[in-house]
Amino acid sequence: MTLLSRFLPLMLTGVLMSACASGQPAPPATLGHPETPYPPSRPPVVGDILHLPTGIFVSEEQMLQVVADSRIAYVGETHDNPASHRLELAVLRAMHARWPGQVALGMEMFVPSQQAALNGWVTGVLTEKQFLKDSAWNRNWRLDFAYYRDLLLFARENRIPIVALNAEKSLVRAVGGSPVAELSPAEQAAIPELDLADPYQKALTASIYGGHAHGGGNMEGFLRVQTLWDETMAANIAGYLQGREQVRMVVVAGGNHVRHGFGIPRRVFRRLPISYSLVGATEIEIPADKQDRLMDVETPSFPMVPYHFLVHTRYESLEEPPVRLGVMLNENATGEVLVEGVLPDSVAAESGLLKGDRVLSVDAVPVTESLDVVYAVRQKRPGDRMILEIERNGEKMPVEASFPETTESAP
Repeated sequence: MTLLSRFLPLMLTGVLMSACASGQPAPPATLGHPETPYPPSRPPVVGDILHLPTGIFVSEEQMLQVVADSRIAYVGETHDNPASHRLELAVLRAMHARWPGQVALGMEMFVPSQQAALNGWVTGVLTEKQFLKDSAWNRNWRLDFAYYRDLLLFARENRIPIVALNAEKSLVRAVGGSPVAELSPAEQAAIPELDLADPYQKALTASIYGGHAHGGGNMEGFLRVQTLWDETMAANIAGYLQGREQVRMVVVAGGNHVRHGFGIPRRVFRRLPISYSLVGATEIEIPADKQDRLMDVETPSFPMVPYHFLVHTRYESLEEPPVRLGVMLNENATGEVLVEGVLPDSVAAESGLLKGDRVLSVDAVPVTESLDVVYAVRQKRPGDRMILEIERNGEKMPVEASFPETTESAP
């Protein structure tokens, strides 16, 4: 035996003893960046789709082939970007084409008390206007229905069940205001199992809260609400798919509920371990008039890719409605729809509408809420007219509103 061969065991023993003496071995240096383990070969442009785990650009068809194999396809949206909603529709179309009659659509935008309206919409029982009324769309979600109309129409035309995922607003208020242990037995019974200790969600929630609280508010309540949203949506997804082994689901929700997988996806997997894909979008072209819509929040880095597939988009705007009336409406405590204001040089101003007028009907259809007026205007086109019956100072009278052939100068 040589001197070196006798010395090596002693040297290794010394190394091991030193490691034990220090408590734990030093962690290895991280290679690359966990969120982009393979940086793209070139700067992405609008329309590019990047498979983040490999850094490979793919076509939409290639992405959809992969995503359609999953039991759940999560699509994280920017709520007010039409590009996000086209992506959702593309994923739903692909899943439906691959698995006809075996796909459901889960939506953050609805709560269980709206499920009857969703069922009525999908089965064709409700018209669009009645669906908006029965679901109380303008009070519950408040974003323009036009963002989601194509997605919901596709579900209706193909009888794809739509599942309301989110927590009821009354429960959200209760959880935000008090610890769960202090809530009523009925409220506690309505709350799913909450994992409030997820370190990644806590870090994300803290960064969002810090960017919006401005020194006030309740961080613990904010974390409870964020967790309630994710756990409720996860419980509703798992509850729907449990026992339906042939059914797949497309889940649409805000990006922060999906990105990195620790929001809804991990909580679903805890309840129902099945395959899933994460699809998201990032706005790389942002017009000047949308710069103020970006959250002024510095989020931490996380040790996992944000999505499996990342679509690069432009921050778009909804197409402008063809005509505008130019009024602000208000519903008072007795259910009356009143003109709150009239825009100068608008169709409403030219027709003679005044602040304080009560709107009774539009084209002989009774008005019971602001939606009746808004929806009627949305059906009009340049060159059309409408007859409003109003009440002013106790006197009923008709008012004719004529929409000009061109809307270039209309407010």
